[in-house]
Amino acid sequence: MLGPWLVLAALLGPAVLPAPTWAAAELPRMPQLRADDRLLVIAPHPDDESLCCAGLLQQALERGASIGVVWITAGDGFEFDAMLVQHTLWPGSAVMRRFGALRLREAQAAADELGVPRAAQYILGYPDRGLLALSGDYYNQPYHSKYTDASAVPYASALNPGASYTGANLERDLERVIAEFRPTLVLAAAPQDRHTDHSASGALARRVLERRGELGALRYWIVHAPGWPRPRGLESDLEMTPPANAAALAWQSAPLTAPQRARKLAALRAHGSQMQWMQPFLESFVRANEIFAAARPP
Repeated sequence: MLGPWLVLAALLGPAVLPAPTWAAAELPRMPQLRADDRLLVIAPHPDDESLCCAGLLQQALERGASIGVVWITAGDGFEFDAMLVQHTLWPGSAVMRRFGALRLREAQAAADELGVPRAAQYILGYPDRGLLALSGDYYNQPYHSKYTDASAVPYASALNPGASYTGANLERDLERVIAEFRPTLVLAAAPQDRHTDHSASGALARRVLERRGELGALRYWIVHAPGWPRPRGLESDLEMTPPANAAALAWQSAPLTAPQRARKLAALRAHGSQMQWMQPFLESFVRANEIFAAARPP
């Protein structure tokens, strides 16, 4: 999901964005998943699971592996989109909570399209645009969302409805998902992702996995980076290469077949509230491959 300044850049298009300066050699191939693998995607917002990882989720399922998705937030802080989708100039807290519930339904429809079992679709429901705060000042005291007027998880479908918006509760809930799902491969946002919810959720995933002695399972993806991906729009035959600000990571490529790309596009289109005015940006991620980078030891 986009922050306000990223929304403007996405809407105005490549003319206002700096051209990437990094030119990639051919990336090494990501090792194929096996039937005994268990792949978990950690998505900060509904739609991130489809943007970053829809192709690899399909490949895992095709090879007999187990797949799951956990949504950290409901994307209920995106006021610009709520104004459009809910047909109001002044979306209040009740509207934003309804918008979050809509986005969660869209996310589940997208995950259904990709073959993720409902039992492996986890909703946490913590505050959109608040994850960085939960990792700092609000780790042990409740955070209050100015968008939903909530200080606790407001969604009945969440793993822990009513849990106070604290970093400690979020960390406990994510660790519960990881312990229950038992992933062999975890896909989370890279530290270089420019959306603070993304980078904070990736740091949280790393902290939990490191404490469990499972850091080797972590692979990074990225969605928000300056001038990337280029060009905007649906160019499914083009290769995805790393953005300039994350070029130092050890990226690997997972090539996608034409049917996998088509299903990825279908999953993205299930996020109808996002496609209404961010279609060119979202469709930029339907490319001939997806890219992931191993998390390095500290």
